[in-house]
Amino acid sequence: MNVQIKAENLTLDERLKSHVREKVHMLTKYLGDVHIIDTKVKVSLTSKHHQKGDIYTCEMALTLPGETLRVNKTTSDIFKAVDKVKDHLVPLIKKYKEKNA
Repeated sequence: MNVQIKAENLTLDERLKSHVREKVHMLTKYLGDVHIIDTKVKVSLTSKHHQKGDIYTCEMALTLPGETLRVNKTTSDIFKAVDKVKDHLVPLIKKYKEKNA
């Protein structure tokens, strides 16, 4: 499976890459025999206009046959943002499978 990971305004270290790949791999159990055409993940640190702390965003796009599922989540922790994206993709995948069954 091809997973493209892009980082904006932050360093994409091996720990973050591994976490993203792990969460994408977890999604395959919900897809069953549906083939993922492409997976694009963008992690970013939003601009410095916040009064306290950093705000991170994770956006994931799963390209499946006939449709692209896209989720975008923002939190104060990049790893939690990746987890939230995965959690919100699960019901979209189930809905996709019901529609295309």
